[in-house]
Amino acid sequence: MTRDNKEADETKTQSVPKRSPFISMITDEKKGRVESEVIYDTDTQIKLTQNRIWKALKRRYQYDSNIEPGQNFLKNHVNSKIPLVILYVDLVGSTNLSMTIPVDKLVTIIRAFTYEMSSTVYRYGGFVLKYVGDAVIAFFPSLSNKFVVCDRAVRCGISMLTIIKNGLNPILNQYDYPDLSAKIGIDEGENIIVQYGHDQNSPLDILSYCMSVSAKMTSLTKSNNITIGDDVYVRLHPELRQKFVRVNYSAREWNYVSKRTGELYKLYTLKQ
Repeated sequence: MTRDNKEADETKTQSVPKRSPFISMITDEKKGRVESEVIYDTDTQIKLTQNRIWKALKRRYQYDSNIEPGQNFLKNHVNSKIPLVILYVDLVGSTNLSMTIPVDKLVTIIRAFTYEMSSTVYRYGGFVLKYVGDAVIAFFPSLSNKFVVCDRAVRCGISMLTIIKNGLNPILNQYDYPDLSAKIGIDEGENIIVQYGHDQNSPLDILSYCMSVSAKMTSLTKSNNITIGDDVYVRLHPELRQKFVRVNYSAREWNYVSKRTGELYKLYTLKQ
């Protein structure tokens, strides 16, 4: 069976859900109702993003990010090891923002960034694990079809950069605020699900070599770009794979070894 046929067959049982647990919680403050449909069209998503941040800067919109869907998924896999695609998205330039705009505006912008990145994750079938400062850590379960999930995660990352560039920044520019930019790292591998405490409501987290690799590659990534590990790259659709090019770092910068090959782990970055 070819890769394309295998993807088509397995996608039937692992398609992106028509309704996102995150999007379904977004409320329309004017109409007083909950949006139920997931928007996949990027142009539409950009317009919604611009509308939200414009209202937020005018103090007429409150962002409400939520990690509950991800925690609920992980509860079913506590004390076990499962394959996941890990995605880090880190906001660049928040220090500069903190020195140039009022605190309340900075908080609004950070909330807007984390909310829009989270929304994008859920639109592509992933979950948000947690927020760390101005970074969002997400995961995409890859228990069945790793090819489809790796494609989704990478397309999610590309969409994130588009949302920042064409959604958030045009509105921020109107207020003479500096542009936002982000760097993204994506890798796939086995992950251990840990729950802190014995109470069923205790927070859950992910521990793995994959998490460490994703965090490190994100730190090495240039602004407005994406770095992916070889375990993601080899599973991408050929058309998507062509968007990436091999990147090399010195041994001092990068010394992670591939568990699959035993050699230095290869990294690829989005062509600019």
